[in-house]
Amino acid sequence: MVGEGLSGKGMLARFLVALVLVYVTFNPEGYSYFHWALDPLVRRQMDLARDQVPVKLLVGLVLVAAWVYLIQTTRRSIGVKGVLLMLGILSALVWVLIDWRVLSTGSSRAISHIVLVALAVVLAVGMSWSHISRRVSGQVDTDDIN
Repeated sequence: MVGEGLSGKGMLARFLVALVLVYVTFNPEGYSYFHWALDPLVRRQMDLARDQVPVKLLVGLVLVAAWVYLIQTTRRSIGVKGVLLMLGILSALVWVLIDWRVLSTGSSRAISHIVLVALAVVLAVGMSWSHISRRVSGQVDTDDIN
């Protein structure tokens, strides 16, 4: 699926993986892990004896593991400063689109989708940055293992 080098398919695959993770965890449409497992628990509407608690726990732990992996990969490749810079660029882009009246601020659902896609973009760039950097600079990133 994702090869050694940087390709359009590899970038798209990384973006789709990040997008699926983000949207499976939470989305404004109401079909997410949050709405299925966490919201009923918070509202105390979950019957612990009947409501598939072991399955919900398993899915939650898999999601946490995926988030930890993607966040750790992103932190290692672009760092906190890189994440903040990317979020700043994406925020400025959204602001420009709002200023040009391409996007409307009237819909919180639309804004939620924009934020979720922006988060997926940051994670996808974080997963791809080593490949991008190697292609642009010719330098290879490595992790120091002691």
